[in-house]
Amino acid sequence: MDFKGKTALVTGAAGAIGKGIAAGLLSAGAKVFITDIDQKAVDAAAKELGGGCQALAADVTNEKQVQVVVAAAAKAFNNKVDILVNVAGIVGQSKIEETTEAEWDKVFAVNCKGTFFFIKHVVPMMKAGKYGKIVNFSSKSGKTGSALMGAYSAAKSAIIGLTQALAYELADNNINVNCLCPGITDHTGVWKNVSAGYIQNLKLPREEVVKKFTAKVPLKRLASIDDVVAVTLFLASKGADYMTGQAINVTGGREMH
Repeated sequence: MDFKGKTALVTGAAGAIGKGIAAGLLSAGAKVFITDIDQKAVDAAAKELGGGCQALAADVTNEKQVQVVVAAAAKAFNNKVDILVNVAGIVGQSKIEETTEAEWDKVFAVNCKGTFFFIKHVVPMMKAGKYGKIVNFSSKSGKTGSALMGAYSAAKSAIIGLTQALAYELADNNINVNCLCPGITDHTGVWKNVSAGYIQNLKLPREEVVKKFTAKVPLKRLASIDDVVAVTLFLASKGADYMTGQAINVTGGREMH
């Protein structure tokens, strides 16, 4: 894939998937700006990525901080952001009767409000340039809800609805809006947190938890970071010009709708 001349903003880029996506874009010629909640972490990621990658921390639930990041990216890229990848998100795991209002609100704020804020403030540049690729992150749990993850499943379902609505709204501006629905992805913070929760809630050792989940996957393994990165780059590329409003499964066949 060739992203020469393209500019990209990637959220959640101090994490494994976000950083992998930024690396893929950079290696294919894009100029990349990254953000995450912790400045030290995002600076370390930018240093690791190299290639002139620029970085600035922000809390995605804070609109003013999001505006500062978007303004910084605009300044770096001469008011041109071609690609926005909304990776930033958190997972929550608890029985529904034990889920607090604060926990519910935080899951929705990071996963949904953060995605909304970045789209809101990047879209004007995309409209001005009559071009844009927006890739949002939903989840397998956004297609079929996961037990003990009511808030997360609901939030990720909302991302699919937002993606579809914006695909219609922005089509006349040559802006494609799609989202990914990954299954459990190995070597990520989300899987570390989810597996720890299932170990505690199901009273099973880690090895049994992994077996329990891979047994449900036709391809008999968890997703890799490279699996997720590859599909993200495709959706951001010219090859996906005729795709919009789609929620693409990267689940090894566990989800087929």
